[in-house]
Amino acid sequence: MTVRRLAEIQPASFAFTPENEAWAQREITKFPPGRRASAILPLLWRAQEQNDYWLSKAAIEKVAEMLEMPAMRALEVATFYSMFNLSPVGRHHVQLCGTTPCMLSGSDDLKKVCEQRIGPQSHVSADGALSWIEVECLGACCNAPMVQINNDYYEDLNPQNFTKLLDDLVAGRPVAKGSQTGRMGSEPVGGLTSLKSLYGLDGRGPPVPEEPSPADAAKTGAGDAQG
Repeated sequence: MTVRRLAEIQPASFAFTPENEAWAQREITKFPPGRRASAILPLLWRAQEQNDYWLSKAAIEKVAEMLEMPAMRALEVATFYSMFNLSPVGRHHVQLCGTTPCMLSGSDDLKKVCEQRIGPQSHVSADGALSWIEVECLGACCNAPMVQINNDYYEDLNPQNFTKLLDDLVAGRPVAKGSQTGRMGSEPVGGLTSLKSLYGLDGRGPPVPEEPSPADAAKTGAGDAQG
């Protein structure tokens, strides 16, 4: 198991914005007295989002104070879950899935793009725009290979469209979330090979009438002849 430690350089303090403070108080009221610590995951996540997608020691301690729990308990949670970043990351933090389905579909090629475009894992690019890490399954195996960047999934990647995606994000150009090839959901890459009578040839159009089987055609022909 990877040892996760807080960054050596830490800001002196952390405070939620008024909007996030009000949101946090509403989250806390969802839990009965004596169980306020149950709100720790959403509060830590909101603190991370506000703090440029990483958790400082001061932010963890602030959440612990709000939930009336020991700071060490909050630190245990923050260091246990890899979704919490304990040191600064780029404005666009790439989590690249390297689990078997993505690996078989080309995630190693995406890893090379990250190494060439950004640098080693957990390194923040010189302009502060990008950082990356390799993670375990993110649950989008049907559209592998894929990455999560901040809160969004980007799927059906290859070195070319992944490089363009990173360039567009850094330049502030609009990007399409989800599939980068235009695939809807987890539909087959080459179109349907079955269930065409329900979903159409491409999975999106009107149903395609089924051709009658030879036996059914013979029965129909016999009935017509008798009529």
